[in-house]
Amino acid sequence: MSGQAPRWLRRTLGGLLAAGGLLFSAGTLAEEEPEWPRGHYPLPAEGDVIGEVYTVETRGDETLLDVAREHNVGYEEIRRANPEVSIWVPGEGTEVVIPARFILPDTERTGVVINIAELRLYYFPETKTGEAPRVETYPIGIGREGFDTPLGVTKTTMRLEDPAWYPPRSVREEAAARGESAPGVVPPGPDNPLGRHAILLDIPGYLIHGTNQPDGVGMRASRGCIRMFPEDIASVFGRVPDGTRVELVDQPIKAGWADGTPYVQAYAALEDQEEGMAALLETLSLLERADDGAAMVLDYEQLRRLLDAPDGRVVALEPPPEPEKAPAADSGNGFLDEVKV
Repeated sequence: MSGQAPRWLRRTLGGLLAAGGLLFSAGTLAEEEPEWPRGHYPLPAEGDVIGEVYTVETRGDETLLDVAREHNVGYEEIRRANPEVSIWVPGEGTEVVIPARFILPDTERTGVVINIAELRLYYFPETKTGEAPRVETYPIGIGREGFDTPLGVTKTTMRLEDPAWYPPRSVREEAAARGESAPGVVPPGPDNPLGRHAILLDIPGYLIHGTNQPDGVGMRASRGCIRMFPEDIASVFGRVPDGTRVELVDQPIKAGWADGTPYVQAYAALEDQEEGMAALLETLSLLERADDGAAMVLDYEQLRRLLDAPDGRVVALEPPPEPEKAPAADSGNGFLDEVKV
């Protein structure tokens, strides 16, 4: 035993310390430079971009999903950023890209915002006088095909610790089709798919909750509810009061500004030219709103390529290439043109 707390526990404690306005590094409480917990960022005074992309090396026999969980990203995010790395046996010392840079969704920055297109939750906690406004972001799992997570504005209504799970009708029907019977209730414990914490929404049957299957975070795998890593839901559980505004949006393409540079972050593949043009126009509209209507000079071919092959990266948009200069006219003097006299 090393005597060191598990990584997920250190992340949970970091989130709880942040909740009290105390931000310490993992090394010592006497650090001169406090360290924000993973996924916590000061809210930009101007602009829309938070976080950064960085690399780490795998240790021992940890999987790519272990690395993702430690660094606050989900399954699809880590897989997309490291397409050549084995999910289950990356090997010790393998370099892994952590895609921890995000453009904030184009919506009101208050309460909880859930962008189902990127499988990510943003929390904008209320701050006390003198505290820096901040945003926290966490990977989530959402409803799989046929069990779509609903969109719209709602609110939290109740928080339950160690909740019991009552299998819905769809679960009972699926069990019956297999010749099995679903339990009437699953008590708290390791078999409970809600985990140890659940936050009820003002949409009947929908919750933000933990899970007993954390590998599904960052995937479309639930029956419509929003799943979080157990340590993530534990860190926010006591800090999201009942009645908190929750907005569920579907923004596969986000655009914003940072230090005067326009950025785009795209997630969903575009199916046809008509949708591609609509996405292009919407992206330009977002950039115009973000930069207060300032004139933009962009490389539209680059933007088109990003929208045609989205991979979740935050990409700076470049200015159009300089027009090629016409070749100088030949004077007709041949090699004598090169003679220096």
